[in-house]
Amino acid sequence: MFSIKKLAGVAAIAATGLVLSACSGPSADNSTSSSSAPSAAAPSTGGPLKIAVVTHGSAGDAFWNVVKNGAEQAGKDLNIGVDYFADGDPGNQARLIDNAVAQKVSGLVVSMANPQALQTSIQNAVKAGIPVVTINSGEDSSAQFGAIAHVGQSEGLAGQGAGQRLKAAGKTKLLCVIHEAGNIGQNQRCDGAKQTFGNVTTLQVDISNPTDAQARIRGALQSDPSIDAVLALNSQVAARAVDAAKEASSKAQVATFDLNADVVAAIKAGTILFAVDQQQYEQGYLPIVFLKLYKENGNTIGGGHPVQTGPGFVDKTTIDTVAPYAERGTR
Repeated sequence: MFSIKKLAGVAAIAATGLVLSACSGPSADNSTSSSSAPSAAAPSTGGPLKIAVVTHGSAGDAFWNVVKNGAEQAGKDLNIGVDYFADGDPGNQARLIDNAVAQKVSGLVVSMANPQALQTSIQNAVKAGIPVVTINSGEDSSAQFGAIAHVGQSEGLAGQGAGQRLKAAGKTKLLCVIHEAGNIGQNQRCDGAKQTFGNVTTLQVDISNPTDAQARIRGALQSDPSIDAVLALNSQVAARAVDAAKEASSKAQVATFDLNADVVAAIKAGTILFAVDQQQYEQGYLPIVFLKLYKENGNTIGGGHPVQTGPGFVDKTTIDTVAPYAERGTR
């Protein structure tokens, strides 16, 4: 087991984003685990502490597979039991949190795409003496709900960065594709892009129905030929957007949030301009480190501010460096 001194060193370095770009990790899983109760989960990784990770990831979402990989690898590295649960329905996600509290876990890691739906469950965890670290979405509500830290990227700032890059590329009208209804982070991304880009329209699709999502993007491009850029907020949606643009004979170029193997190949091929990389492996790994330090040494991180894992930007100039990490499931 790590000494406290060594563990604190790991956390300090990891929080800067320097360690995990070079650390080893498990290969990407092809499915996101989901359960109605912690007792129904696969066996934990072992160890005296037991941490439940409860996200809003959809089944098969490559982004959340990488978060899961990070959390489980941290459990192995630090000898902590880690159970991962996911459900895209806010009510079901709240019940997963309630079940974890009933199981008296040592700590909770929670993504908050819909903070209000989770508020009572998270505050009940805090009242029960269970430390909570929020990740990915909902940073504005994290401290208010009693979490000891938030790990992720500021979505509005990331959207601003994407808008700036698209404007610098000479684009004039942007279609921003939202794939999860009620996810405040996705609206913040599009709003951020509008602040720096200007002429932005949004389109709602359903990530769980990729064929329909592609058809809706194609229809939007066909009905408005002046659209010359598409910003996807998910790597799987990005691949659909590329195909939709081809089918519509559109001049629109695609950029995206997040990486997967398809996005890596598309950046190399020039069909995707860039990816906004929030380094989601860190969003899985770092909270496990922080909770261990909190439980065993009373440490906190961030000073009331989010621990930022992004945004970084991956394009043709950096893709060869990042590609091997994406292939093994750590980027």
